[in-house]
Amino acid sequence: MILSVLLMVLILSVYEFMVYRLVSHRAFYNRSFHICIAVLPFFISTIIFSLQSNIVITLGTIGALAILRFRTAIKDPVDMLYLMWSVHIGITCGCQLYELAVLTSLMVTVVMLCFEHIHIGRKPFVLVLHCDAQKEADVTERIAAHTPRYRIKSRNYVGDDLDMVVELSVKDPGELAADLREAGVERSSVIAYDSEDIL
Repeated sequence: MILSVLLMVLILSVYEFMVYRLVSHRAFYNRSFHICIAVLPFFISTIIFSLQSNIVITLGTIGALAILRFRTAIKDPVDMLYLMWSVHIGITCGCQLYELAVLTSLMVTVVMLCFEHIHIGRKPFVLVLHCDAQKEADVTERIAAHTPRYRIKSRNYVGDDLDMVVELSVKDPGELAADLREAGVERSSVIAYDSEDIL
């Protein structure tokens, strides 16, 4: 019974993981949040599973979760996931469902390690460029040729010059930079983006 619950959660979590990345139209996405939404169902489903065993345990758990508050702001969703893991271990072990706690912890460890190494789609970047304002249409066409997902975040016109900042996902930033040089872009910088940090 426990294995069937975990197996079904695994199948649907992997499905959700893939759909979220493929359907998301943003150039940037938070990888930590992506992993978090795929792993949380393991904890929720097995907590619910453990609560089915006894009405007294159910009421006690509801009370315990109601008084649980975090005073420290949690910036990384994966940190939130580890807190949920701790709550899960406490509830399942408190219900004396040790097998459930161990199997869920092992399954979550494997899933997190796998998701950490799965990269779907192209890497996100920030493109900062300077060119003649007359070449804006050609530049955006060349950017669109390299990526289906891009968003112009700012345009700054100074006389005949244009400074532009673009969020995009691209397979080969070097090829894009070379193509932009051919279009007459005087200066360009391609900056890698990783979750919340600009590298």
